[in-house]
Amino acid sequence: MKKSLQTIQAYHQRSKHHFQHYAAGPDGLDWKSQPNPFRTFNDCKKLKLPLLAQQTQAAYNDLYQPEKIASQALSLKNIAQLLELSFGLSAWKQYENTRWALRCNPSSGNLHPTEAYVITDNCEGIVNGVHHYLSRDHLLERRCQFSNEKPLLPEGSFLIGLSSVHWREAWKYGERAFRYCQHDVGHAIAAVRYAAATLGWQAHVLTGAGDSEIETILGIAREADFGKAEREHADVLLLISSQCSKLSVDTLSLKAIAIAAKNGQWHGQANTLSEHHLNDWPVIAEAAQACRKAATEEQLWQVPALPESLVTFTAFASDEQAASSIIKQRRSAQGFDVSGSIPAQLLYRLLDLTLPRPAIPPWDAISWAPRIHLLIFIHRVEGLEPGLYLFLRSDDKKNKFQACLKQEYEWFKPEGCPEHLQLFRLVAGDARDAAKTLSCHQDIASDGVLSFAMLADYASNLASNPWVYRQLFWEAGILGQLLYLEAESAGFRGTGIGCYFDDAVHEMIGIEGHTFQSLYHFTIGKAAEDNRLQTLPPYAHLQRSNPG
Repeated sequence: MKKSLQTIQAYHQRSKHHFQHYAAGPDGLDWKSQPNPFRTFNDCKKLKLPLLAQQTQAAYNDLYQPEKIASQALSLKNIAQLLELSFGLSAWKQYENTRWALRCNPSSGNLHPTEAYVITDNCEGIVNGVHHYLSRDHLLERRCQFSNEKPLLPEGSFLIGLSSVHWREAWKYGERAFRYCQHDVGHAIAAVRYAAATLGWQAHVLTGAGDSEIETILGIAREADFGKAEREHADVLLLISSQCSKLSVDTLSLKAIAIAAKNGQWHGQANTLSEHHLNDWPVIAEAAQACRKAATEEQLWQVPALPESLVTFTAFASDEQAASSIIKQRRSAQGFDVSGSIPAQLLYRLLDLTLPRPAIPPWDAISWAPRIHLLIFIHRVEGLEPGLYLFLRSDDKKNKFQACLKQEYEWFKPEGCPEHLQLFRLVAGDARDAAKTLSCHQDIASDGVLSFAMLADYASNLASNPWVYRQLFWEAGILGQLLYLEAESAGFRGTGIGCYFDDAVHEMIGIEGHTFQSLYHFTIGKAAEDNRLQTLPPYAHLQRSNPG
């Protein structure tokens, strides 16, 4: 345990960007070895999935008011909707003769290291077993057929398994890629939870699952099925339930499912994503090994009582917007128009939605207390003075932050800020240059209306379990997906920023040592789109839709 902790702490230090030098990465992109963005398995049966024929009846705001959405039946059609709205293509972009796909789940550099699998048991229209989801063609590839006689899953439920191909990120980002893969797992968890909510379903990360169990169930440790193909690394299992009652995690036996997978009929060979690799960055494999998780008890955490959500706090979020429309139009902004602003009420709504509440996505998908807090560079928010602010996502962290941050900070709570929101102005002033400089000198951090740095309660959470390192980045990714969707719903756009000067962020606010660590930056603003890019429909080549 101690050695693993030292290894992952060393990786985190080594993969930091600094003013004097960046983390180790390729000197230039080897386009000949650019990874195929789509993993496929040859020689296995394919199940074509129906596509959404129209927008969802559920409005975006309804996702945060679950009593408004009736639970839909567990069916092939509805599973297809969940997959389309979480991992499916949202559009193709084209510039001159170059074309690339966009997906509903965000990804660092649009490289998509995350692979999704569906594990079904007694679901009409889908054979019991393990199926790989191929987003390009919106279909399931049957990897394994179970022969179980007794039910493996609670009634009305199925599993989604996630794995990562580290090479997809490492090709572009080098040693820092392991961080970005974990961000994308968090994005994917949130994407699944939001998509499940459109059907009135629940989704829950099985925190007790061990990596070995996940590998066995997903078949990603089967050497013969991968050969020279790039390996996938176990991430997480989510239990998806169509029942309105509490998820039946206690009745689920992952051991029984793993046995069914071992005894099942496996088919398919993974495609090779790159014919050659110039550098596989061995430190990533070391970090992954140090973060391996054994099976544990399910994590339990009692969500504290909070006032009613501020989901209807601002007229910017229209009740008329279909959830599927917001999810599918999500994009990463490439640049911002420096004009415009947002009202403080919109910021308060956004911050309120980062607080966990029972049965409210995306936070009910995970069962641990908030570990990530938000440092906010406010540029143009009506009713709030520009400056540096801090938002605490749990009430018990103020003293810890006050002890670590600069003593001259004012800790002023803005007038009109809802009482339950722990938002504090640290210092007033123009924060645009600081936001830009700390985000690797990128204009996008200063041109938006506000910019975030996600600060993890790092040392104390990592001390006993090195694998929590992954969960910290997952939580940051979940926050990222929420910010993306909230920006879209308000007529703005967001963008995640993975390039920032880690220690410079800490030094600016006075943090010494490793008590808190910056894990992800994010900016919201009015997008300045490039009119040279064409947007093409995602599945025009398939020409299939939901019946009826």
